[in-house]
Amino acid sequence: MEYVTLNNGIKMPILGYGVYQIPDAAECERCVLDAIEVGYRSIDTAQAYGNEEAVGIAIKKSGVAREELFITTKVWITNAGYEKAKASIAESLQKLQLDYLDLVLIHQPFGDYYGTYRAMEELYEQGKIRAIGVSNFYPDRYIDLVRFTNVVPAVNQVETHVFNQQLDAHEIMQKYGTQIESWGPFAEGRNELFTNETLRMIGDKYNKTTAQVALRYLLQRGVVVIPKTTHKVRMIQNLDVFDFSVTEEDMETIKGLDKKESAFFSHYDPKLVEMLVNRG
Repeated sequence: MEYVTLNNGIKMPILGYGVYQIPDAAECERCVLDAIEVGYRSIDTAQAYGNEEAVGIAIKKSGVAREELFITTKVWITNAGYEKAKASIAESLQKLQLDYLDLVLIHQPFGDYYGTYRAMEELYEQGKIRAIGVSNFYPDRYIDLVRFTNVVPAVNQVETHVFNQQLDAHEIMQKYGTQIESWGPFAEGRNELFTNETLRMIGDKYNKTTAQVALRYLLQRGVVVIPKTTHKVRMIQNLDVFDFSVTEEDMETIKGLDKKESAFFSHYDPKLVEMLVNRG
């Protein structure tokens, strides 16, 4: 496994396992156990995923030493604000059966996220959280948060894949010292990513799948990725991306796939915002 060093010196695996859309407890537990067994050491969950307990059970059952694991969760909108955020993080720790978290992110840039961040800063200073950051923060809100808080976010987790490469946003994060992390590195298969002819032709050169090429491209750009799959064989395939490098020429070709727009939604869409803030 390769690692990135966050702005506070903490090392984070550059490739982890995400458990979004695995709400079934038994399946989530199995998936996390499989992921840890095949070599993943970073697990990404969230309060809104409804599976923190299952992740915690799997961590305990895995037998892997706590210090070898990097565990991330996220504070949901309904838990925004100083007091609510502190209480919700304590609850997350209890559900995950952990004494500390490696990374806590604000899940969405809505609600009293400044109050949430103050609570996270306090827990960070107390050692309950090793690093703090944000998720889905576009450059405008990201810069505003950076300028008016005490701790620069260690991570900003945003939609990032070959069709929405976030090149400009990544540059801004680098300017302020924040690590970009991708959610949806496969775009959930949209735009026919898994059968994309460009990725397939490049993959044939390296004897790799389109998915592996898509991951490798992001890794070589210094993007942390957390691919999700419920299939053990694909977990193994997604890890098998450190034995080759994509040439500069092929990197430029893949760069040309960038549509510079979301494959899912815009956080500037009023209907999306209403849906998110009304979600329990």
